[in-house]
Amino acid sequence: MAKFQWEATTRAGEKRQGVVEADTAAAAEERLRGDGLANARVKRAGGLNININIQIGSGVGSKDLQIFTRQLATMIDAGLPLVQCLDILAAQSENKAFQKILLSVKNSVEQGATFSDSLRKHPRVFDELYVNLVAAGEVGGILDTILNRLAVYIEKAVKLKGQLKSAMYYPAGIMVVAIGVICVMLIKVIPTFEKMYKDMGNAKLPGPTLVVVHASHVFIDKWYLIFGSMAAIVAGITMARRTEQGTEIIDRILLRLPVIGQTLRKIVVARFTRTLGTLLASGVPILDALDICAKTAGNRVVQSGILKAKEKISEGHDMASPLAEAKVFPTMVVQMIGVGEQTGAMDQMLTKIADFYEEEVDAAVSGLTSLIEPVMMAFLGVVVGGLIIAMYLPIFKLAGTVGQ
Repeated sequence: MAKFQWEATTRAGEKRQGVVEADTAAAAEERLRGDGLANARVKRAGGLNININIQIGSGVGSKDLQIFTRQLATMIDAGLPLVQCLDILAAQSENKAFQKILLSVKNSVEQGATFSDSLRKHPRVFDELYVNLVAAGEVGGILDTILNRLAVYIEKAVKLKGQLKSAMYYPAGIMVVAIGVICVMLIKVIPTFEKMYKDMGNAKLPGPTLVVVHASHVFIDKWYLIFGSMAAIVAGITMARRTEQGTEIIDRILLRLPVIGQTLRKIVVARFTRTLGTLLASGVPILDALDICAKTAGNRVVQSGILKAKEKISEGHDMASPLAEAKVFPTMVVQMIGVGEQTGAMDQMLTKIADFYEEEVDAAVSGLTSLIEPVMMAFLGVVVGGLIIAMYLPIFKLAGTVGQ
C-alpha cells in the first residue's frame, strides 16, 4: 500500500488537500469519491521531495488535543460521520504532526477498526484515560457526550498545569539572577578588592572578609568540582527517578515538604477525583477506572494507595475504607466518597470534590507565590548584601582607625 497526495473539492466547492493510503492511484480516487469529494487530482507521494521533521516527544500539545476533542464532539453531535469529521479536523490542523496522526486514525477507521482501537495506536498522544472513555462512548452510543466530558477534563488539566508553571516562573527567574550576580561578584568584584587590600599592605583582614576571599579562590580555582557536584546530584536524582524504589522515596519526600507538600497533595486529590468522576460518569467499571487513575496519579505513593484500594474493592470491600487505610487522601475526601457510595451518586460527589480541591489549588498556588516572592528577595538581599559588607569591612575598620 502506497501514499498518494490529493487535491479535490467538496460538494460546497471548497478546495481540500491531503494524503491517502491506497494500492493504486485509481483506488485512491475511488476512496476520495466515496468521501464525497470531486475533481480529484492524485499523485504518488515521495519522489525527490525531502521532508526532514525533527520533533521532541509526540509533537502534540494539550491545547491541540483540547481543541480537537471539543470540535469533534460538536461535529458528531451535529450528525456528521466520524470519518468526515476526522478528515475535516486533519485538514484544518496547523500542527503537522497532529495532522499526520489524525489521517492515520481516519484511515484505520475506514479500514474497519473502531475509533478507540485506532486511537490506541498512538499512545503518546491519546493516553489510556482518553482511549477508555472513547471506548465507553462507542459502546454506549454517547460518543459526543463522552468527548464533551473529555474536553472539560483536558481544559481543567491544562489550567492546573498552567497555574503550576506560572507559580514557578518568578522564583526560577529570581534564582537565576541571584546565581548570576553571585558568580560575577566571586569572579570579578572580590578579586579586585583583594588586590586593593594587598596593595595597601599586610594588614590583617576581618574574618568575614577572609571567608569571602577564600570562597572566591575556591570558586575560581575549583569551579569544575562545584559544577561537577551539582551535575552529579541532578544525575543521581534522574537515575533514582528511573527506579521504582527511588521514585517512591522522592515522591514521599515531596508530599512531606512544608507548604509545597500540602499543595502537591491537593493537586493529586483534584486530579484523582476529577479522573475517577469522569470515568464513572462515562460508564467505565470501577476497577478499570481505579487502574487508570493509578497510572495517571502523578505520584508513586498515591498510585500505590489507589492500587491497594483496588485490590480490597475486588475482594468485596467498599471504596472508602481501603482509601482510608492507604492514608493518602484527606479524611474529608474519604468520608465524601463513602457518602457517594451510600447514596449511589459517586460520580457527582467526586466531581464536587474535584471542584472544591481545584479551588483550593488556586488559593494554595496564589499563597505559595506570595510567600516565595519575599523569601527569594530576602535571600538575594542577604547573600549579595553580605558579600558586599564583608568586602567593605576593612575599609570601615581603616576609617575608624584614622578617625581615632
